[in-house]
Amino acid sequence: MTLHPIETGNFKLDGGAMFGVVPKSLWQRTNPADSNNMIDIAATSLLIEDGKRLILIDTGLGDKQSEKFFSYYYRWGNHSLDKSLKAKGFTRDDITDVFMTHLHFDHCGGSVQWNKDRTGYEPAFKNAKFWTNKEHWDWAVNPNDREKASFLKENLLPMQEAGQLEFLERSQQRHFYDELGFEVLFVDGHTDKQMIPIIDYKGKKLVFAADLLPTAGHVPLPFVMGYDTRPLLTLKEKKAFLQEAVAKDYFLFLEHDAHNEIITLKDTEKGARHHNTYTFNELFN
Repeated sequence: MTLHPIETGNFKLDGGAMFGVVPKSLWQRTNPADSNNMIDIAATSLLIEDGKRLILIDTGLGDKQSEKFFSYYYRWGNHSLDKSLKAKGFTRDDITDVFMTHLHFDHCGGSVQWNKDRTGYEPAFKNAKFWTNKEHWDWAVNPNDREKASFLKENLLPMQEAGQLEFLERSQQRHFYDELGFEVLFVDGHTDKQMIPIIDYKGKKLVFAADLLPTAGHVPLPFVMGYDTRPLLTLKEKKAFLQEAVAKDYFLFLEHDAHNEIITLKDTEKGARHHNTYTFNELFN
């Protein structure tokens, strides 16, 4: 197995929304805001090269939305999914599986693209299976009013209509999937049935933290996003996860942190805290 970080593009989000009830005077120490109160956000995917399979975890925002849509998110930098894949020697057509931690637009927008005539949409990976779970799919295609702006039908339905959508069965909170080659932790605080991959790689446990832990600044327990649908449940899930991450020396791959690629945690009198930061290359190359 070989892993490759895939940078799909950076953007910005409102710092207050990203940290919920936590005062700006606290969160800006780790995530400084610009004059519009926006903070730097990454959308870094992970590519798993494993025998005949090439599995992409999450796909970023994509590029098919309107100029007005993207004006809300202040995209910056020159990363793109295609450029990142090319740098690793691959194209979209090489991808055999796309695993989506959840179906918010910044995690699955790149899964679907305009068709050639720009008259409709099609899967952006024509040879891939797209993996989610039935409970989360139903939650996404019948969205509540709070999450409606995050679940966009143009990001979802083309995968199903093309016959490329696959569902993982959830029999317990943690499950190892032979078809993917890694373990998945299910969490429900941010959105219903988010899936967190836990990958054994070169003697280390690498956790693709997705929106359970968006940035290093979110490590303190009360630092919970305003986007979470069940913040009290997030607190419970996050506390258990942080304790396990400290005890088992997990390496946390931060999908949304534009400045800390991978971190470890340490136990303190205030609970789990950020310990060390690593680049992927420092750890594995």
